[in-house]
Amino acid sequence: MDSDSFKGGLLWPVWIGVSLDNLSSYAKTSMNTVMNRHPGSSNEIIRMRNSRPGASHTQNDTPPSSPAQTDARASRACCFCWCCCCTCSCLTVRNNTNKPDRPGPKNAEPVNEEPLTIEEIRSWAESFDKLMKNYPGRKVFREFLRSEYSEENMLFWLACEELKQEQSSEGVEEKARLIYEDYISILSPKEVSLDSRVREVINRNMVDPTPHTFDEAQLQIYTLMHRDSYPRFLNSQIYKKLIQQYS
Repeated sequence: MDSDSFKGGLLWPVWIGVSLDNLSSYAKTSMNTVMNRHPGSSNEIIRMRNSRPGASHTQNDTPPSSPAQTDARASRACCFCWCCCCTCSCLTVRNNTNKPDRPGPKNAEPVNEEPLTIEEIRSWAESFDKLMKNYPGRKVFREFLRSEYSEENMLFWLACEELKQEQSSEGVEEKARLIYEDYISILSPKEVSLDSRVREVINRNMVDPTPHTFDEAQLQIYTLMHRDSYPRFLNSQIYKKLIQQYS
């Protein structure tokens, strides 16, 4: 074995040891510099390390003395989150931002402030048209439909009436879309019962909606309430108690 090989074989481990010592010394120096520039960053590193899944808290991880310090430290912790798997509170806040619900048909009706009379209440039994043209009558009938879990029929009818009052083309298109999503779509929990022919008519009309897009569907739901719900309403306790109350 020549002298160069001998030197290389002996000096190589020594050179590695010297390099590792220099690297360790450089790392310690850099860490001390960072800690000196950012007071309290050592506690931040410990807190962030212990906050990872599976990390155990040690006795050196002392809680802050006040809630203000907690908020300050939490805000500084985001500065150290460079990886995509960050679980900072800032990302949680962004992801859980409450989104406003989309507007739907208002179904607003004029408020009748006049007191009910027994004659008015009895007139509801004369015909379904008189009941539906009377605001207090529609209100009581809607309460009855709610008890039978079919309130969507009245809501759909009212939404169609509101659509007929719309003047602007943008308003007609928006309200027609909301009515379709709320009462016509099979994915809606408030879907009304319509036959296939009427649904095909609606689908064609939705290409260019007008205030009368749902006229056939509205008439079908009106007929359904007249033949099915209206007779039960007249025999219901809601209507009978109302007559007794005003008699």
